[in-house]
Amino acid sequence: MSKQQKISVALADDHVLLRKGLASVVNNFGDYEVLFEADNGRHFTEQIKKYGEPQLVLMDINMPEMDGYSTTQWLREHYPLVNVLALSMYDNETAIIKMFKAGAKGYILKDSEPPELKRALDAVHTKGFYYSELVTGHLIHSINNMDEKKGSLQQQQMLNERETDFLKLACTEMTYKEIADKMFLSPRTIDGYRDALFEKLNVKTRVGLVMYAIKNGIVSV
Repeated sequence: MSKQQKISVALADDHVLLRKGLASVVNNFGDYEVLFEADNGRHFTEQIKKYGEPQLVLMDINMPEMDGYSTTQWLREHYPLVNVLALSMYDNETAIIKMFKAGAKGYILKDSEPPELKRALDAVHTKGFYYSELVTGHLIHSINNMDEKKGSLQQQQMLNERETDFLKLACTEMTYKEIADKMFLSPRTIDGYRDALFEKLNVKTRVGLVMYAIKNGIVSV
């Protein structure tokens, strides 16, 4: 692949040594090249105006001034064709949900091996999403196709009012116990709603519930 054909990548991470090492890894892949680097989200917005639009962004979550969530959302609003691959130390559901709601197309941990990073970059570039053990492919694909709402009304009619209320609250950062308090129900009842929705919607995690809700317009991003 010639230099002109290389896939451009931007890096946003406030840890300089890690970012420099990551840039070296990306450039060594051969068919990718780093267009620019940024120390934080605010710096990233300046760099993209200076160097132009990259095809892919490796986005850290925890950065000063503008974090990864805010920067990804800013990109979605101003540069919707740029695909974001979140690169983070966080493997919890809250971080994953927030990044996908912000517009990320993939999520990979910082302790991943270079071959997995290469697979993630390839997948986001060619398919528009990346699946891993953290987030299954069909869930990411769902959030990337939110405009495809054919049949969503019929699916929503599967849910009763209380299930819909629970689903909306599950898309927040509230714990299940806090949701139970909010709905004036026992934690056991909330567990029942959760398990019933897992079976009814054919998902296995809270992330799956959130992706379903986003895709079908039950919550907005």
